[in-house]
Amino acid sequence: MDRSFVVAQISDLHLDGSGRLLSAIEALVADLRERMAAFADVPDRILLITGDIVNDPTPPALDEALSVIASLRQTGLFTDIQAVAGNHDVKRPSQRSGRHDAYDYLHLPRTSKSIYYRQAGLDLVLLDSNRASLATLANGNIDERAYNAMVAQSARLSVELAGSIGSAGRADYSEPAENLVRVLALHHHPLPQATGEGKRFLGVPDEPLMYLAAPATFLEAATSLNVNLVLHGHRHVEGLSRYSIPDPRAPRSGGEDFWRTIYVLSCPSSTGQGGDDAGFNIIHFGPTAEAERPGYQFTIARYSRLRSYGGFRPLDSNLPNGLIRLPMGRDLSRDPAIQSSIEIASCASLKRDQVLTLVRRLLSRPAFYDDGEQNWADNLYIYLITSHAWAELDGRFANAASNPDIAALAEVRALLRRLIGQSADMLGIDHAARDELCADRLVNRDDLSRRWPRLPRETVDVEARALQRLQLLRDLNDQVKLLGLDLGLGGAVPPQAGRSPR
Repeated sequence: MDRSFVVAQISDLHLDGSGRLLSAIEALVADLRERMAAFADVPDRILLITGDIVNDPTPPALDEALSVIASLRQTGLFTDIQAVAGNHDVKRPSQRSGRHDAYDYLHLPRTSKSIYYRQAGLDLVLLDSNRASLATLANGNIDERAYNAMVAQSARLSVELAGSIGSAGRADYSEPAENLVRVLALHHHPLPQATGEGKRFLGVPDEPLMYLAAPATFLEAATSLNVNLVLHGHRHVEGLSRYSIPDPRAPRSGGEDFWRTIYVLSCPSSTGQGGDDAGFNIIHFGPTAEAERPGYQFTIARYSRLRSYGGFRPLDSNLPNGLIRLPMGRDLSRDPAIQSSIEIASCASLKRDQVLTLVRRLLSRPAFYDDGEQNWADNLYIYLITSHAWAELDGRFANAASNPDIAALAEVRALLRRLIGQSADMLGIDHAARDELCADRLVNRDDLSRRWPRLPRETVDVEARALQRLQLLRDLNDQVKLLGLDLGLGGAVPPQAGRSPR
């Protein structure tokens, strides 16, 4: 199953509790229903609200917001709804204590929150940007002390971002963090908007300070943490920017692989607050249609409604199908073992036919065949992650399996450990380091390649070890035969295996 998800982004609803915007909400929901129909089969369909849900956090406005969110949930269009706070959602200092707080009333994150969607491999990071915005200073005199304080808050925002994402070994990830698609949601603009974009119809001057303090510092932090896309609202305008910094891990300078790239997408007020054009975004992450270069991309559809009348129409009608396609710049394809582990984790138990399908997928790769010149480091990685997936498969199947099947599965696992040991020894990896790699459920191919040499030790008889490896693979095939499969392991690489990852 291809990894895929959809995010429908709405923003700046500015509900005030009077009911005056409910007709605009109804029109928005009707159009969302039409646009989301194409994604009914996508497992993760997320509605994201990027701030200013209410115009002022009064009880009537908050109650109306709760009602609107409940009605959106009841449509069945979305599998999840998430939101961040905007500056209008924050309780004013003059207001009394109590429930006049959108954070608690609407359960919005006060700092940061990371939501991991296992099947899609999406890490959605929600970040509260209110303290790091210069908006409160936009209409006053800004001295050096005040500005430095806001810059410090922006730096703290970067720390909170790193803290919410956590380390690469976070327990609930099902794959290495480098393989995740990270989408960051916040309210304020991480980059200043171009002059003339804000409230152009009303003739109100631009507000040059209504974005994050020290935005480049924040975006560099987000980019270094492999955030792929930033979604925000706040200024009631549409916008799409690309921000890139050099990748310190890039093997060479020049070309796309030299850059870490992040895309920044703005959403207008989805209710057309204040007479602005209304809008929303539909972001689909999925495989590219190009058969020659398989990969993944973001496909963005932006919709706009002019000055609070008429229906929503594609904003980018000059593009094919009104869609913006953004290349990822890095390979996000899942290895079959990682994909299998995620599917296994979603099942309470496995039937025998499911097990055979998974066994075929796990073992039908060149690393399990006589593929000529050996890449021992790549083989080690494949044997490691296959062993992890095999352990999960064994655990899910154990209660329903017959004794011969249990014995065959256990013997395959033992042979995988021997293949791991042989590959590690070929690369000069000692027993302690090998055990550490075996214990790392989220082992990453690139990290393994950087840490360990890719060439065999000079003192080893490579030809003899290669023959030993082939015999282990043939022994593996004998055990798989006991399960009812003959995959020809240790022989010539089948055509279908040649098209798969190692």
